[in-house]
Amino acid sequence: MTTVAVLFLLIWIIRRLYRIGSREPSLPPGPPTIPLLGNLNIFPAEYAHYKFTVWAREYGDIYSLKIGPSTVVVITSMGAVKELMDRRSGSTADRPPHYIADNVSGGLNMVLARYGDEWRILRKTAHAILSPSAVTAHLPIQVAEATQLMYDLLKSPERFYNHIRRYSNSVIMSVSYGKRCPRYETRETTSFFEAQHLWELALEPGAHPPIDLLPFLRHVPRRWAPWKILCDKTRKAQRELYFGLLDECNQRVQQGDENGCYMEEIIKRQDEFGLDRELRGYLGGVMIEGGSDTTSSFLQSLVLLLTAYPEVQRKGYEEIDRVIGDQRVPAIDDVPDLPYIQAIVKETHRMRPVAPLAVPHANREAETYKGHVIPKGSTIFMNTWGIYHDPDVYEDPETFNPDRYMHNEHGTKANLDTSNFNRADIAFGSGRRICPGMHLANNSLLLNTMNFIWAFTFGHAVDSRTGQPIPVDLFSYHKGILTAPKAFQCKITCRSLRHAQIIEKEFRKAIPTFERFEGNLSAEDEAWLKATRQ
Repeated sequence: MTTVAVLFLLIWIIRRLYRIGSREPSLPPGPPTIPLLGNLNIFPAEYAHYKFTVWAREYGDIYSLKIGPSTVVVITSMGAVKELMDRRSGSTADRPPHYIADNVSGGLNMVLARYGDEWRILRKTAHAILSPSAVTAHLPIQVAEATQLMYDLLKSPERFYNHIRRYSNSVIMSVSYGKRCPRYETRETTSFFEAQHLWELALEPGAHPPIDLLPFLRHVPRRWAPWKILCDKTRKAQRELYFGLLDECNQRVQQGDENGCYMEEIIKRQDEFGLDRELRGYLGGVMIEGGSDTTSSFLQSLVLLLTAYPEVQRKGYEEIDRVIGDQRVPAIDDVPDLPYIQAIVKETHRMRPVAPLAVPHANREAETYKGHVIPKGSTIFMNTWGIYHDPDVYEDPETFNPDRYMHNEHGTKANLDTSNFNRADIAFGSGRRICPGMHLANNSLLLNTMNFIWAFTFGHAVDSRTGQPIPVDLFSYHKGILTAPKAFQCKITCRSLRHAQIIEKEFRKAIPTFERFEGNLSAEDEAWLKATRQ
């Protein structure tokens, strides 16, 4: 009898183990699973949005993956986003457990934090200080920094990649902490991009073992756990920058030497918002992350696409020359009169979304959609790349064609039913997790797109040995949860002497705006400013 009991126990255990990783009948369909692993063996370790999109074409706009006993749901349609991520945002606004992210930020990164009291405090504060009216107050420094970007491109166009990064970082540093970065070599700028590169490597889907699924991996010794070393390096780099800036800003407030930046307001209202030092430091850090890397990635993709599609430039010139002319620089008030420039911005979002899989959500309650059950605690990926590259929705989706947005606000095929489209784009996320800095970001994207088209031509660089144009690779992008084109060559030329003269003049006029944000700079930065402004 003992032998029989043991045999039945073994059979029961084997059957239970065999079921782990299998797809429950109520789930959306998906790739075949194998025992224990589910789909872990085929989960892409890099550039996951490509494989997710291939599976979407096979299994539909909602499908599931099994990662051991856990469930991942991938949605690849505007209708699914509208229903699940926007209308049911109260349920789907959570984030999945993320050991690596929590190990780096202590669970206080607003973008990745779980749905709870601390996240609500951070979100409420961010929305209070990043309102459309508050953003308008910071427009002067955005315009000034966009002017310097034109000036930098005029003087050393070959360094465009880093000029763009400096611009995006300096804007958000000025707006958030009241301290600008006049050069790419400014310590805070280089420190940020070094820390951000580590952070993106840490967050890349599929790049590390499934620690949240297999908690015993947390106990693996450091010498066999490269992700632990990466976490430590990332945490150290972030904290040195974010809390150093916070302390500097706090000192400025105590001395009464304020310049109107966001963190000054947060420091003065910290009790009202319920923010301790840790929350203040990571809120400021998230604003820098959100305003630096995403904006620079978008603008680098814009340059890449303009280089590859000269006919888009020509159409942009026609519109901007008609509306603006060559006697002044564009202004944010010109945007309503520039529909093709707006279309270029929308098409860049569509063609090369900065976050091709957004940031994964998790649902706090079980949900039903199209007859399928999404279990409580499932990880939900919004496949932005797949949505924007769906050939059933967009005509020739692999072509950069802003004209599609001149025909209708969604850029979709003619006569396509768009009633389930919630808005024109999903580049800034969805539901309660939508980016609170989207108004600030939109101003940067529109200002610089107008400026780029008004001031410059973007063409292929020429090989000095062969004399042949150097093609640009539209798929050469960095890995990570946020993607940007790898450094590439192109030829940037000012459109005329008159344009160059206006850029020089506007740069000189912007100096008083810059000076408000140039306290406590390094000796190297001070020397550079003196040489540049002679």
